[in-house]
Formats: sequence, structure tokens, C-alpha cells
Amino acid sequence: MNIFCAGLNHRTASLQIRENFAVKQEEMAELLGRLRARDGLSGAVMLSTCNRVELYASSLCPLQTLDGFHTILKERVGSDVPLYYHTTPEAVRHLFRVASGLDSMVLGETEIFGQVKKAYSFSVERGVTTRPLHRLFQHTFRVAKQLRTETQITRGASSIGSVAVQLAEKIFGQLDDCRVMILGAGEVSERTARSLQSRGVRSLIVSNRHYDKAVTLAAQIGGMALHFDHWEKNIRDVDIIISATGAPHAILTVEKLQPHLRHRRGCPLFIIDLAVPRDVEPSINKMQGVFLYDIDSLQKIASESIDIRRQEIVHCESLIAQHVREFLLWMRKNPFMSFSCCS
Repeated sequence: MNIFCAGLNHRTASLQIRENFAVKQEEMAELLGRLRARDGLSGAVMLSTCNRVELYASSLCPLQTLDGFHTILKERVGSDVPLYYHTTPEAVRHLFRVASGLDSMVLGETEIFGQVKKAYSFSVERGVTTRPLHRLFQHTFRVAKQLRTETQITRGASSIGSVAVQLAEKIFGQLDDCRVMILGAGEVSERTARSLQSRGVRSLIVSNRHYDKAVTLAAQIGGMALHFDHWEKNIRDVDIIISATGAPHAILTVEKLQPHLRHRRGCPLFIIDLAVPRDVEPSINKMQGVFLYDIDSLQKIASESIDIRRQEIVHCESLIAQHVREFLLWMRKNPFMSFSCCS
């Protein structure tokens, strides 16, 4: 039996490609079911975030699993998929690095830990995991927690939300008087809202397709909830829009934005699109007085704040190497985990 992983991420695929292959949670169960029907694959966990789509599996025949995953993704979008893949022990090391934030766009980011836990729990609840995968993911969570407590890998701006707020500060300076509208009430939106709060923002509007979630988040951050049907009318009254919905297509287009710009009387509008697929039509960036940044635009800002974290990489990689050896030792002690010849 092999531990296998395959996928694409921000290092191997552009935002345009990643948004085409992003897997929504409501699609996940069906895809996992199709994968498990492939010969040799006994268990699977699929991770889909704004920066990666990855499959982790226990498989007798990793190359057959890779072919199945490649075929399913290709069928979804009608084009080829630039996948990387790893088998034991590199697959184990890769997952440890991903969950610890070492493979993230923002080195040391903390959101990915929760996203990995959520992906694992999703597969557990649907009975598509195996003993090797249970052991692997439980070990992964221990690794990530150890790196967060024993190293400085998360020091400074260690999330997409915090980097977005840093970018807003570069544009506006102090954020105390800025009016901010957040579209979406998920995990990314919550973290971004809390980062804004910590930098002094007092005027926050939250709009979400499910109004009750907007109300909950707005109450937590001292903001105001807005029905999703009404957020467009408030464009003229805000300085910053941060969008992180789960919409399958752009919700803010040139056509929707144009009528509101004349009411802004030349005041700049700053838009940060943290969604994949993108919430904001890219051509909006060409409109006068509008400044649009998508998730890949944050890469430069992120790289400016990671000098201390870069110094921690050697320490982190050393700890991960120790944990990979521990996991491989467990595999050798369990007969059902013997390696397959078709890897």
C-alpha cells in the first residue's frame, strides 16, 4: 500500500487555471465516490482551497490513481490538467509541509491548517478514509501544531487576510476612517475582518448570500449585516471592498460597477478579490479610480514580510524529516502497509 498525493497549486498553475479546477464542497462527495471506484484506491481525502486542489489517497497502484484523478478533473473543465504527484515517502512529507504552511503562498499561513482538518473530517464523515489515512492525518496535525509552537514560522503576516489588510494600509495609510464592505461570511472573510479590526477599522459591512451568516459575523466584529440583494447599492459609500464568496462566476462586473462610480465623485475604490473562482471581473482594473488586486497580486506583499520566517525553514524542515521517519516506521510495522510494485 502506498500513500499518494497529486494536485496543482499556486506554484504550478496560474489563478486562471486554479479557478477552473476549484472543487466546491457540494461536488466533493461525488468526486470522492468516483475516485474510490478506481482499482487499487482504498481511501481518499480531497483538499480544495484558493491556492490548491489536491488528492491524498491510500492506493495499491498510484499510477492508476493518478490517471483516475487526472481524468476526472479533465472531464470537469474540458481541458488538460497540470498535475504534480508524489508517492511514499514524498507524499507524506508534502502533506506535512502543506498543513504547516511551508508550501503556502504566504509562508507560514495559518488558514491552511483548518482547511486540511476540514477536508479530512469531510472524508471521515462519508466513510471514505482508511486506517493509514487516519494515522497520516492525525500525525499531520501534530506536526503542524509543533511547528507553530516551537518555531517562528507564523510570525508576522501569516494569512491571506492579514496580507490583504497590509495592502490596504499601503494604499490608505491609517484605516481608522475607511469604510469597508466584506462580501462573503466564510473563514477567509472572518479572518480578514478581524485583521481589519485590529488595524483600527470601525466601519464594517458584511453581506452574504445567507443573511443569517452575515448577521453572525457582523455581530462578532461590531459591524452591520446587509442582505446580499442590496450590497451593490452601497458601493458608492465604501472605500474598500473585500470579496471572498463561493460564487461560481464573477459577481462584480464592469456593467454592475459603472453606474455607481459617478456618485463617488472621484474617490478611489480599492477592491481585494480573495475568491477562487474570482468574484471580480479582471477588466474592472482598467476603470478610472478603481484599484483591483486578486489573490495572486498578494504574492509580492507576502514576500516582503517573510524574512524572519525564511530563517525558520531549515528548523521546520528538520522537524518534518523526523516526523516522516516516524510515520514510515509505523508503516513498516503494519503488514497491510507494505509497498506495492506498481508505484
